[in-house]
Amino acid sequence: MRPLKTSTDDHLSRRGAIGGMLATVAALTVGRDAFSDGPTRGKSMTILCVIRYQIDPFQREAFKRYAENWGRIIPRCGGHLVGYFLPHEGTNDIAWGLIAFDSLASYEAYRTRLQGDPEGRENFAAAQTKRFILREERNFVEVVEGTFGIPASPTATP
Repeated sequence: MRPLKTSTDDHLSRRGAIGGMLATVAALTVGRDAFSDGPTRGKSMTILCVIRYQIDPFQREAFKRYAENWGRIIPRCGGHLVGYFLPHEGTNDIAWGLIAFDSLASYEAYRTRLQGDPEGRENFAAAQTKRFILREERNFVEVVEGTFGIPASPTATP
């Protein structure tokens, strides 16, 4: 039996892999159509912002309200909200937010609008005051053409 590796590099690689898997699962769950409606209809949305939150598990409901607020704010500011995800099984302190954009420039414009949005500022302030988010990481991933939104096609076993 090989010893378990515990270096920081391995931990970050595992974290990145989990984030990538979550982004893939979420994207496949909502389907390609979810990336083509709303104010960016007809544009190819190829950048996905994957936000990993370490939350206080005793303030799960506070984080849930925070995430629900983004459901109104993010689309209004120009982001395509794929969804927020709370822990369900396994770890109880990791949550995710997934937001799609057609480019990094679109993301930057979104961030500018978000900074000027009163409800967005209020939501950020509530998170800081209540301290239910312990850590936040953002990663940007892009769609590999020909691999996104392909439905399952199970074959019959003989």
